[in-house]
Amino acid sequence: MAISAINPNPIPAIPEIGSAHKPSSSSSTSPITQTFGNMLSGLDQSQKNSDTLVSKLVQGENVDLHAVMIGMEENNVNFNVALGIRDKLVEAYREVMRMQV
Repeated sequence: MAISAINPNPIPAIPEIGSAHKPSSSSSTSPITQTFGNMLSGLDQSQKNSDTLVSKLVQGENVDLHAVMIGMEENNVNFNVALGIRDKLVEAYREVMRMQV
């Protein structure tokens, strides 16, 4: 059994303040845009899956009722989370607009 040595300095050196790289505004908004895009596409996919399951159930196809209900509730939870995020974003926007310059 090999035992590795303990690193004497586990914290890396902190760079000087002036040498810190500042991200440009376009690169910092890109991950946010991607995140919201992924969230909305996931919400859309959840809605489509739920609609498909309900349609199959209504048409009389062999679909487990539990799977349909779980799909509908999953879609409901996803939608409520998206609404909550939207509400927080609108609230933050309004707060920023109320700030006096």
